[in-house]
Amino acid sequence: MEIRDIRSVAVLGAGTMGAGIAQVSAMAGFRTLLYDVDAERAEAGLSRIRSELAKGVERGKVEAATRDRALAALEIRTALPGACDGVDLVIEAVPEDLALKISVLREAAEAAGPDAVIASNTSALSLTEIAQALPDPSRVVGMHFFNPVPRMKLLEIVRAYQTSEETLAVARHVAERMGKEAIVVQDVPGFASSRLGIALGMEAIRMVESGVASPEEIDKAMKLGYGHPMGPLELTDLVGLDVRLAIAEHLHRELGGTQFQPPQLLKRMVKAGKLGRKTGEGFYKYPQKN
Repeated sequence: MEIRDIRSVAVLGAGTMGAGIAQVSAMAGFRTLLYDVDAERAEAGLSRIRSELAKGVERGKVEAATRDRALAALEIRTALPGACDGVDLVIEAVPEDLALKISVLREAAEAAGPDAVIASNTSALSLTEIAQALPDPSRVVGMHFFNPVPRMKLLEIVRAYQTSEETLAVARHVAERMGKEAIVVQDVPGFASSRLGIALGMEAIRMVESGVASPEEIDKAMKLGYGHPMGPLELTDLVGLDVRLAIAEHLHRELGGTQFQPPQLLKRMVKAGKLGRKTGEGFYKYPQKN
């Protein structure tokens, strides 16, 4: 099967994930349009990319020529139709709200045209349900990236019930261009990565809650005993306690079982605004930039 040439990518949402996806897209040589409804957030996303690329050059991980080409390929947009007009691939990275994702992707699909592939970066929501709400469900696929996107090798491609072979092939091709290792999973709640990660994360939080060990000791057990690069509580702080709570609640509703049931400690921390790195405190404390 001949794979359609992908030249341009629209990334919807300029937060941490969206900016990371836009960075790897531009570095892969795609013309990349980074959209956010908030102009300040769009500019902040572009600034984050510039900073990450500069650090990469300083550390010898990124060639100066690659940085320059990536920045030249990047543009920001604050109007959704203008961001998606005529692009080959749309990657949505807005908050984990099904109604919001469907609304954004409907508008994006209309602007992008009948041949564009429509991808969602959702970590847990149903791609089949998202696809069914769009004009051509066969062109919809999940492309679940991992944070920090430029450094994490995995890309989880999620096949909705309606996803065509051609759409799946495009997602694989784009993953390869971006330097990612792709796995393909079926559209079940939590896919593979979130389902496993949430089960481990919730159990680690329950262990803290019941006094089994400190967050430091639990994380050290997984890093030294099982070779994890980051412990489950460090990862929860990185992703955001509010984000992990929302995913856990979704999986518990869909799948049942105590393994996904959010511990009371997690709920209390979220209510207290201790969301992890983004607020300066979660299971660990983090210095905040002025």
